[in-house]
Amino acid sequence: MHAWTRLIALASLSLASCSHLASRPDFVTYVPHRLDGSDGTNQHFLVTPVANREFLAFWTQATRENDPDQRVVMSRSRDQGRTWSEPVMLAGDPTAKTGRIASWQFPVVVPDTGRIYLFYNQNIGIVDAREDTTGALAYIWSDDNGHTWSKPLTLTIRKSALSNPEPGSPENWVVYQAPIITSRGEVIVGFTRWASKKVQKEGGLFERDSEVWFLRFDNLLIEPDPARLTVTTLPDGEHGLRAPCPGKPSLSIAQEPTIQELSDGRFITVMRTRTGYIYYALSNDRGHTWDTPRPLRFAPGGPPIPQPLAPCPLYKLADGRFILIFHNNDGSANGGTGPTDSRRVRRPVWLAVGREVAQSGKLAGNVHPNDDQPLIFSPPRILADNGGVAVGPAKHTQIGTYPSLFEFEGRVYFWYPDRKHFLLGKIIGPNLLADSLASP
Repeated sequence: MHAWTRLIALASLSLASCSHLASRPDFVTYVPHRLDGSDGTNQHFLVTPVANREFLAFWTQATRENDPDQRVVMSRSRDQGRTWSEPVMLAGDPTAKTGRIASWQFPVVVPDTGRIYLFYNQNIGIVDAREDTTGALAYIWSDDNGHTWSKPLTLTIRKSALSNPEPGSPENWVVYQAPIITSRGEVIVGFTRWASKKVQKEGGLFERDSEVWFLRFDNLLIEPDPARLTVTTLPDGEHGLRAPCPGKPSLSIAQEPTIQELSDGRFITVMRTRTGYIYYALSNDRGHTWDTPRPLRFAPGGPPIPQPLAPCPLYKLADGRFILIFHNNDGSANGGTGPTDSRRVRRPVWLAVGREVAQSGKLAGNVHPNDDQPLIFSPPRILADNGGVAVGPAKHTQIGTYPSLFEFEGRVYFWYPDRKHFLLGKIIGPNLLADSLASP
């Protein structure tokens, strides 16, 4: 019996060791050493090029999500993604049992100097909504392309109607994408804010009142002293952007925003909700105020874009086109039971290419006169799938959640976790980027 058990274990390990190739990646950044080891969960995968043409990958690693060993790690590629170094820990303590975990990092590279800032959620020993959402806005920086890093400092997120009112108490927040740098030099990123237990006693992250907010790092690009950084929390007022939860309209489930700048100077943000659709909102005043979130559509007046309660980032390319990454179902894919069924409905991951309506003149006749949505999208295409084989300590099947994307030397790179276990990359080629704008 012992021999058979060992054979089964070896067979399982062999299957897992090649399972990272199921989505046909062009790059393999990280494959865990063990299925059940302390590196079994890898997610929130943000990759960026730095000044010397190297790529740096930052992610959140743990035995399981929100375990006491959750930490922020980094890996380096000197050959544009073909090979990667073993990860090094930048924040957190995998041996600690105190809950002082570090999570959900996001980098910013200063274009003129090459300085790298890395921000993250640092638990300070207080647990409110959940250990890995309750924390300080901490940051470190490097002036040598990530070879050495400073000691951490912190910034303050302005309190809101959802916050714990006690002075000095940390917020419940997560940023899941890197900030954008706008045409006016603003560094801005969206974040989810969850209600404190002082405001709402019960409910997990899928049931807790949540709003979309933004952090604008006011002097990051021009301030030589990292200790003098300042940040503004937007929008103005006591509430962020809200999306009513079906069946509980007083409860908002508006989470995981991305923000982009339109050619006319407006901001657009897209977010996940529990409605089964992506929502969006617009700002005419650089994020200080926003209109009411509503469903994002493939074209103005067209069908809404289906999406479970899963990340749906919107990226902007240098030529003005947009790329929407999403899962293209309302929570019913693969036998799913609804938008919150994260074990089944977060695959496959799809891509749609968008353009600004004002710049697609041949489509003017298709624009609904009462719909001010500024983007129109191509029919969606599957970007990646893993076949639905559950792998990793939590037996996930999801793919393409908490990814990143950038352009480098004429190529579009997409970096994605597979089952919150493997970390992979793809070149998004011309076939996927073709943007025939006949709405579906």
